[in-house]
Amino acid sequence: MGKIIIKRLLQTIPTLLVVVTLTFCLTRMLPGDPAVAILGIEANAEDIEAMRAEMNLDKSLPEQYALYLGGLVHGDFGYSYSYRQDVLPLITSRIPNTLTLTLTALLFAFIIGTSVGIIAALKQNTIFDYIVMVITLVGVSMPIFWLALMLVLQFSVKMNLLPVMGMGDLSKGFGDVVIHMILPGFCLATIPMATFARTMRSSMIDIMSSDYIRCLRARGIKKLKVILIHGLKNALPPLITVLGLQIAGTFTGAIITEGIFSWPGMGTMINTAINNRDYSLIQGAVLFSAIMFVFCNMLVDIAYAILNPKVKLEKG
Repeated sequence: MGKIIIKRLLQTIPTLLVVVTLTFCLTRMLPGDPAVAILGIEANAEDIEAMRAEMNLDKSLPEQYALYLGGLVHGDFGYSYSYRQDVLPLITSRIPNTLTLTLTALLFAFIIGTSVGIIAALKQNTIFDYIVMVITLVGVSMPIFWLALMLVLQFSVKMNLLPVMGMGDLSKGFGDVVIHMILPGFCLATIPMATFARTMRSSMIDIMSSDYIRCLRARGIKKLKVILIHGLKNALPPLITVLGLQIAGTFTGAIITEGIFSWPGMGTMINTAINNRDYSLIQGAVLFSAIMFVFCNMLVDIAYAILNPKVKLEKG
């Protein structure tokens, strides 16, 4: 297992190099001068040129790329001029807030989505099944930004029930954090929840109609035991694959959601970095996100192989 993990980690190096190169090129295509964005439009030409030199923007693109890669090799993600601190400590200070929101949303979506999907599969072609299919179709089709705005309008502006700014304060009690997490967490959980429900329903229908399930039922084994021990175990591998994709999708959705709900995580930081043309912070945040995605996908592959012994990691 250790050799397989090392092999997978080595395979991620070309992927991360492509991410670094594309991010570097795309940031240089952003309109506007980063030095002007940092100093303001009232800054004089001498100060702007000095700032450009400090940010290495006075050098050619190949030189800038080489300097950036050299810094990454030594663990230097650069310096954020909009936040006035190194990029890596800034990212590590924000990532716990984003992980708290995204993992809570994913856990909620996984539990509710799989449970609804199992029930819908067992009640196939009933009214409940049809209602679930319609709701999940709406869920996967609904834009996150529109849903977030509708939640703010309904539950905060009109009903004044839930807060929409920040992530709460632990000094005021754990409940304050929970109540601040309800709207952004529900917003992030909508698409994964609908996806999990549809995937689990389809997988359970295939499993429950298989010959070995019929044999187990013919032997007199209780239906609940067949579902939980035999059916659910064999229905999980497709769901694990979907989970890997939803981790990336939820993390991406957090960028929009955090901006709307002023959640102090990676999303608001990336939005600020783009608005301020903060090249180093944009590149560092995207690279760090790519590393997380690769690591999560590796864990998903391992979990898939454990649940389905027919899959060999060496062939992945």
